[in-house]
Amino acid sequence: MADFEYTFGIEEEYFLANARTRNLAGHAPQRLLGDAKAKLGDSVTAELLQSQIEIASPVLHDCAQARAVMVQLRRGLADVAAEHGLRLIAASTHPLGAWREQLVTEKPRYDRLMADFRIIGQRNLVCGMHVHVAVPADVDRVTLMNRAMPWLPLFLALSTSSPFWNRRITGLLSYRQAVYDEWPRSGIPDFFDDQVDYDAFTALMHKAGAVPDASYFWWAIRPALKYPTLELRIADVCTRIDDGLALAAAFRCLVAALIRQPAAGNVRSTHTRRIIDENRWRAKRDGTAATFVDEASGTAVPLREKLAELMRFIGPDAQRLGCEQTLQQIDRILESGTSAHAQLRIYNEQRAGGSVNQLALREVVDWLATTTACSEELHGGAR
Repeated sequence: MADFEYTFGIEEEYFLANARTRNLAGHAPQRLLGDAKAKLGDSVTAELLQSQIEIASPVLHDCAQARAVMVQLRRGLADVAAEHGLRLIAASTHPLGAWREQLVTEKPRYDRLMADFRIIGQRNLVCGMHVHVAVPADVDRVTLMNRAMPWLPLFLALSTSSPFWNRRITGLLSYRQAVYDEWPRSGIPDFFDDQVDYDAFTALMHKAGAVPDASYFWWAIRPALKYPTLELRIADVCTRIDDGLALAAAFRCLVAALIRQPAAGNVRSTHTRRIIDENRWRAKRDGTAATFVDEASGTAVPLREKLAELMRFIGPDAQRLGCEQTLQQIDRILESGTSAHAQLRIYNEQRAGGSVNQLALREVVDWLATTTACSEELHGGAR
């Protein structure tokens, strides 16, 4: 275990916006995906709605490689989008998004989803970030998932990027999580006994015609179906690339720490899952200002206290895996806020200056597009 590399991968979903109007591109140009694949290979795939597109990294071995790869993919995809009059947006809701105007991507899986979920599928105008971390073959991924679950609300609170819905402020920092709550088999999973128990549940659901396979469990964390990984799914997609890389590094180190300390995280009660879900609610509402229910003490504690606890727990693994510098970005998130905070700040500044709602939201979209493409690094400055 001491020599296990804990390779990882990052998936990011984006919106495609019209460069002139800033509205979502309801109909994606037919050549867009082909041009993107020609430039970036199979790292680029279509998403449920035509106004969305996804990149998936190759297997990553360290933080420096992760940053180089993700910057290259973002910039490359942004360049291809620009050739088609579009801008790439890394945010979990689009400030000007209107779900009624969206078209579904033609694909058998998506056809099945829309047939099953109807208006819920049509309203799924959200993007996320998923992080896969490799798990040693002799470690049960489901019992590992159980032990990681209490930490999930932290990853949401540090990633919030969806304060708008249907062109208005929602009062939540991650409205994406509220949208996901409409879906079955989403949110915080149950505590399964082990992989055998998880597989038995999958088999039951498949036999009953509920799911084709385990990829139709859209929980906040799950053992991946295609890869020998544990997959973090709770996070909003981060507009600032360094925010996302920091959270990927933190999850990688958490997996390593839990495996290094097999007794950690095994204590739970009949209350635990509901407390995790309560903390998920607090994270999606309040982000980094959230207080979390602590089951052991029966009190509410600030996010900063829980985060300090996490950093102490994963510290040795962060050092061994070379993640310490990347994790420093989490301090910057606490200091200056997430993408959701930046979006709201820009919007409120514009409104205070006299801009009408539509123009203020366009300014937010412009910041999102510039930051998504890592243009701030080229031209300097950040809101």
